[in-house]
Amino acid sequence: MSNSTVTPKARFSAQVRLRALQADIMELILSRDLDAGDPMPTENELCEVLGVGRNTLRESLKVLQALGVIEIRHGFGMFVAPSNFDALADGLTFRGRLSLRHEGLEALQLVDIRQALEAGLMGASIAQMSDEHLVLIGTAVAKMEDAANRGESFAEADAEFHRLLFEPLGNDLLMNLMSVFWKVYRKIHVQVGTGGTDLLHTASEHRSIYEAVVAKDALTAAALLNSHFNGIRTKIKVFVDPNQPQNLAP
Repeated sequence: MSNSTVTPKARFSAQVRLRALQADIMELILSRDLDAGDPMPTENELCEVLGVGRNTLRESLKVLQALGVIEIRHGFGMFVAPSNFDALADGLTFRGRLSLRHEGLEALQLVDIRQALEAGLMGASIAQMSDEHLVLIGTAVAKMEDAANRGESFAEADAEFHRLLFEPLGNDLLMNLMSVFWKVYRKIHVQVGTGGTDLLHTASEHRSIYEAVVAKDALTAAALLNSHFNGIRTKIKVFVDPNQPQNLAP
């Protein structure tokens, strides 16, 4: 067997051991019932408990820090990290943008996931919607309409609209995930370009969704949300294949 085949296997084996160590560290956090913000054991203690050297441990800790599992504060120590979805957003954004250089499959799948998440939860959110909250959503729609009439984009008002739609569910994890997908979606949208976007039409789509929510018509609201994503889906397909027709079906 040549060295060219042995080296990758050795490297792969080392990666497997590091992943196993990372899993062991996470299990240690769970077994000690540590919570976000709690101090981690010292490096010396971790080396002793896990049976590894300091350099190997530090390599795994750096990965866990990048993943948002732990937080290393120089001069203070290590702590269980608070909820942080930045790494997830960055990773998904990279995968989506990378796919745009090829067939755009992952970018389309990310749009599909966001669509399924919002349309699937629309009914549950409507059931929890207060009149006061409807006023807030209506205000976000008005902001989009005002901007559209001026010929200006309204990304912030758009994000606010979608956040407000599901805030009544009181699910912090959901809101964090939706924020992740919004960031990913916006980066993909910027990548494929906004040329040809009808701002008035987009604002009108949001107005229609809002009116269905006000009427407590969950089926119509979900259907409108589903069709709302057709625009970005078409743009992605045309971006990766300019010969595609502009009126692609979803």
